[in-house]
Amino acid sequence: MAAALLQIDLVFSRSQTTLAVTRGAARLMVDLGYAPLLEVCLPNGRRADVMALGPRGDIVICEVKSGAEDYRVDRKWGEYGPFCDAFYFAVAPEFPSNILPDEPGLIVADGFGGAVLRDAPTSPLAPARRKALTIALARLGAMRTLRDPAAG
Repeated sequence: MAAALLQIDLVFSRSQTTLAVTRGAARLMVDLGYAPLLEVCLPNGRRADVMALGPRGDIVICEVKSGAEDYRVDRKWGEYGPFCDAFYFAVAPEFPSNILPDEPGLIVADGFGGAVLRDAPTSPLAPARRKALTIALARLGAMRTLRDPAAG
């Protein structure tokens, strides 16, 4: 008897894809020695999907794109550069990466981890901005660990 091959096509919603890619990009940052935080509000009012502080104080931002349409309609990613030393797009394995610009770094991720396919060019932050962002990230991380004892 010949063994039948079963092909399973998994279809995820945009929100499921975003969650999986975000989780994988954050796990990759940890693997690379960074301390990531998700959904970080920046001083310019934008929100970084993943912002990570490196062991030498460098700051990385990963912008998660759930699909081609998400990338086409959202052009605010150019406003993240002044708040990081390196900027990456983080996408799912099936994302058509040929539509992305060549300059930012590229991470491919799923819910279990990720890989850097293209390193991001670095543009060091000014010392005063680095200090302000580092303090803000530390405070945000500390505040997120607090739990209200009355909440049960």
